Amino acid sequence: MPNITTTWVQQPQPITTGRYACLVHIYPSGNKLGQRYALGDYPVVIGRSDDNDIPIQDHAVSRKHARIDPTPDGVFVSDLVSTNGTFINDRQVNGTEVIHDGDYLRVGNNIYRFLAGGNVEAEYHEEIYRLTIVDGLTQIHNQRYLFDFLDRELVRSARHARPLAFVLFDIDRFKGINDTIGHLAGDYALRELAACVRDSVRREDLFARYGGDEFGIVLVETPPAEAREFAQRIRETVAKKVFRFEQHLLRVTVSIGVVCTAGDAVMTTKDIIQIADRRLSEAKHTGRNRVVGPDAVALSPERRLGGSRMPELVGTGPSFRRAM
Repeated sequence: MPNITTTWVQQPQPITTGRYACLVHIYPSGNKLGQRYALGDYPVVIGRSDDNDIPIQDHAVSRKHARIDPTPDGVFVSDLVSTNGTFINDRQVNGTEVIHDGDYLRVGNNIYRFLAGGNVEAEYHEEIYRLTIVDGLTQIHNQRYLFDFLDRELVRSARHARPLAFVLFDIDRFKGINDTIGHLAGDYALRELAACVRDSVRREDLFARYGGDEFGIVLVETPPAEAREFAQRIRETVAKKVFRFEQHLLRVTVSIGVVCTAGDAVMTTKDIIQIADRRLSEAKHTGRNRVVGPDAVALSPERRLGGSRMPELVGTGPSFRRAM
């Protein structure tokens, strides 16, 4: 074998970014949900002005907010001394930082997913599907998935006469956070709350954002005593957590409604959500930061035989806050 006595100098090959990379709009929902912004060979500026490459009509966004620079060594994000900062995975960008495949870029109230893998087209379509079942802000499942999951579990509960519990809760005085500090603080509270609660949810259960500041948890194979204990644990965990947004210390508590079924009565997804919603409303009216339920649900004979009447509550509380 001949001896190799020379070293060839080669130019480094560009990594799979640049023209193959893109940003996907994942929050807030609306006509821009799922919109893809291709990243080519030139810098891309994001901001509120119409002359930006990605214009955003959002008062929390500066006129020239951030710049994205595709290079042979990766894609870099620079904050352009914006008022509210630029964030990658909820970590504020100081100066210029690299962004990696799958990272989340937050500019004002808007969140984008950065895709730069070997098959961006496939990743994009996978991300679009994910957006149909996952909430863009909190990264937990959304209302649509919650309904589907509840439908399946209620059928299974009735078929096998197994216990099932549903926990519905929302943030106390959440509107006050938005009104006094701003919607960025409200979004922060929702994200942090979801992250705080997620760790307490078992793999076989489901944690989802029901809408606005309301969240739901489906507890499979969970009898009433355990469901109430779980709800109390969630309430205490949230109350003890420190929520700090910029210089503001937020006091965040939750009110919770709990309902259980042993699978011995016909109950629909609409039924169980309405009962939990009524108990959540009762928790609000009786002082907030508390758990109401699970009490017994008295079903009429028609419902036990598969009729269509709604369940009648034992110990009814205030009226429903909304119609389903």
